[in-house]
Amino acid sequence: MPDRPIVLPSNRPAGRFYRGGRRITDLRGDAPAGKHEPEDWIASTVHVFGQAGVGETVLADGRTLRTAVEADPVGWLGQQHVAAFGSDTKLLTKLLDAGQRLPVHAHPDGAFAEQHLGHGHGKTEAWVVLRGGTVHLGLQRAVGEAELRELVDGQRTAELLELLHPLQVEAGDAVLVPAGQLHAIGEGVLVLEVQEPEDLSILLEWSGFDIDGTEAGHLGLGFDTALQAVTVDPLDESALEALVTRGSASGSVLPTAADPFFSVERVPVDGEVRLTIGYAVVLVEDGDLAIGSVRAGRGSTLLIPEGAGAVAASGEGVLLVCRPPRP
Repeated sequence: MPDRPIVLPSNRPAGRFYRGGRRITDLRGDAPAGKHEPEDWIASTVHVFGQAGVGETVLADGRTLRTAVEADPVGWLGQQHVAAFGSDTKLLTKLLDAGQRLPVHAHPDGAFAEQHLGHGHGKTEAWVVLRGGTVHLGLQRAVGEAELRELVDGQRTAELLELLHPLQVEAGDAVLVPAGQLHAIGEGVLVLEVQEPEDLSILLEWSGFDIDGTEAGHLGLGFDTALQAVTVDPLDESALEALVTRGSASGSVLPTAADPFFSVERVPVDGEVRLTIGYAVVLVEDGDLAIGSVRAGRGSTLLIPEGAGAVAASGEGVLLVCRPPRP
């Protein structure tokens, strides 16, 4: 049974279609990244769409995390989680550095992913902002299917972006991005991202990016089908604000609408605290801490299995503790 926290090194799939990575390596204190390594997949049991094995976390013993969890789901995830969800961790966590503005895109929900792709999850996600800037989320007005398709086919990218709400975010803020909502992350923004464990993106924009969206932008479904997963109704101001939390110093940092998918807790440490028992992915947001038997400085990422019990964290710093949904 896994019985202690595990420090996870960087796990950065190479050759992604947008630039970034330097802010992740600066946070972690790692060697410089390539120009197209903008994501660090933390405690990943899934792979990059269409690239088997790429992006999966490999443990020190050579097993993938997915294989290890399947061999001892109760030890990793706990009896209640397994009773509700089986050996599915229900969580993927990433560091994401937007070295350029990400394209306008959306992710399918679970029903669409199951019906059209045979996948077990959609991709609702949330961003915990580590370095602020501008993000874009949700339509400001209703858009007809024909109009949307014309914008995509013509790669009228400025018009696509102008349809979305611009949103200024600062370090400490968090944004929930429901499946189906169009969104983009602005250049210079660094986030800790929690999401359902899938890599499913529908690209409405690809001009200026290192990808051919006509081939790779629709999950192999064709745009006639893929765009059915996109929400074309407007997201009004009150609904938008309900997806955002501002500057949470401690406790839950996400809106309550995230609870069926995942949670993130900010835990200040000044002396010693004990983390709640249960599977968790942890980022040391600041400080230099002892977590269980390991030392972890700013930018360190750890995986805590259920079998580790109520792990003690001591020193002075701040943790971001990411968890799957409660059973």
